[in-house]
Amino acid sequence: MTSRPTPRRTVLAAALGAAAAGGVTAAPALAFAASPPPTSPSSSSGPADPAGSPSAGSSSPAAAPGGRPAVDDRAWTTAADWRQGSAHGTRVRTGERPGLTVARPVGTLDYTDPHTRTTTAWEYATWTSPVHRPSVPASEVIASWNAHAPAGTWLQVELRGTYTDRATTPWYVMGRWTAGDATGDIRRTSVDGQGDGKSSVSTDTLAVDNPATGLRLASYELRLTLYRRPGSGLTPTVWRLGAMGSDVPDRFTVPASVPGSGAGRELKVPRFSQEIHKGRYPEYDNGGEAWCSPTSSQMVIEYWGRRVTPEDLAWVDPAFEDPQVCHAARHTYDYQYKGCGNWPFNAAYAATYRELQALVTRLGSLNDVERLVRAKIPVITSQSFLAEELDGAGYGTAGHLMCLIGFTRDGDVVANDPASPTDAAVRRVYKRRQFENIWLRTKRYNAQGQVRSGTGGVCYLYFPVDPAPEQARALKELRLR
Repeated sequence: MTSRPTPRRTVLAAALGAAAAGGVTAAPALAFAASPPPTSPSSSSGPADPAGSPSAGSSSPAAAPGGRPAVDDRAWTTAADWRQGSAHGTRVRTGERPGLTVARPVGTLDYTDPHTRTTTAWEYATWTSPVHRPSVPASEVIASWNAHAPAGTWLQVELRGTYTDRATTPWYVMGRWTAGDATGDIRRTSVDGQGDGKSSVSTDTLAVDNPATGLRLASYELRLTLYRRPGSGLTPTVWRLGAMGSDVPDRFTVPASVPGSGAGRELKVPRFSQEIHKGRYPEYDNGGEAWCSPTSSQMVIEYWGRRVTPEDLAWVDPAFEDPQVCHAARHTYDYQYKGCGNWPFNAAYAATYRELQALVTRLGSLNDVERLVRAKIPVITSQSFLAEELDGAGYGTAGHLMCLIGFTRDGDVVANDPASPTDAAVRRVYKRRQFENIWLRTKRYNAQGQVRSGTGGVCYLYFPVDPAPEQARALKELRLR
C-alpha cells in the first residue's frame, strides 16, 4: 500500500532544527495581514502577567509519568463562560446550548482569499477570552472550536501567548473556518509562515521552537472573530472555544500501562475503509488513500447516530459506496495544508452534527482510553510508525488516524483502522505495548534512521452535548468537558 504523506509536524521539527542551528529569522508580519485590528481592551493591552491567577472555568491537567502535570485543557462553553470575555459586537445566545453570535458589526474587512484569488468585504464582530494561565507552562498549544457557520459566514480563531520570559507572541491565526464551500464563501484554511523567532505555527499547532532552552508559554488568550456578508443579518454561532496546552517530555519510549477494567470491552462503531475511496475526488488530498482522519471522524459521528442527509450527498457519484466518507473529506479539507488531516477542522466538522461536541486533546496512557471506552466513548488517535513497529498493520506511516473501540480480555487494543482494503477488514487487534508506544512517544526513527517527531498522545474526542451520567463522569475524571 502507498505510505501516508509526511505530516506537517515532522516537516516542522526538521525546519526548526535547521533554524535553530543557522539562526534563521522569523517570518515577516505579513502573515497576519488578514487579521482584523484589535478592537477590545483585552486585545490591545500589554503582555499578560505570567504570575497572574488562572481564569475561571474548566482546566484539566493530565498526569505524566511520575505525576508531573503535562496537559491542560480549557474550554469556554457556557453563557457564564462567554460573559467572562471581552465582547465587541458579539452577544451571548442563551438556551440549551449557549453560543456566541454577531449582534452588530464593529468593522469591515476586505479579505483576499489566497485560494480563490477573490477579494470580498466582510462585516465582523469579535470576542476575546480572559487570559488563561495553564496548570503547566506549555511547549505546544492546539485550539479547537464547535460552531455553526452557514453559507455567507465564517470565523477566525487566533491565539496570543505570554512566554515565561514575559515576552508576548503576536496574534497567531489558528484557523479560518467555515462549514461548507459554497460559491462566494472563503476556503477553509490554516495560515503558513507564522513565527516570531521563539515559536511558530505548523498548520494547527503552536509550538515553542526550541523547548530545550526551557522557554514555555506561561499564559494565553484566544480571540474569536465572526464574519458575515455586509448587511446580510447572518451570523455564525460558536458553542465551544478552547485550547489544549501541553508540555509532554521528549521520549522514544513510554512507560507501559497495565490493563485495567476496560479490558474485554468493545464498542459497536461503524467500519469504514479509506482505501476503497482511492482515486476518488483527488482534489481533496489526492483521494481516499489519504483520508484516514475524515474516515475515522465519520465512523464516530455515525456511532453517535448522526447521519449525512441525502441532500448533502447529492454531489457524490451514486456508484460510490460509503458516500459519507467523501462528504467528510470535502468538509474537513484544509486548502493551505492541502489535506484532510487538520485536527481542529475534523473536530469542527464533527460538531456540525446535531447535538455533538468535539475537542482535540492529549491523553496520558491507554488506561485513559479504557476509562472512556467503559463510558462508551470511542477515541480517535494519531500516530506514526514503521511497519515492524505495529504487528498486523501491514504498513508503515508518517502520520495516521484510527479509532480505538475497545480492548481484548488481555488488554490488547481493538481498533477500527481505516487503512484496510474493505469495510469488513477495518477491525484490527494490535498489541497493547506496541500501540501505546507509537501513540504516546514524541520522538521516533523513520526508515532512513532519521529522528522524526511523534504526536505525544494526540486524539479527537466526540461526544453528546448532553452526555449520559457515566460519560460525564469519565470526562470529569479526565478533567474534560
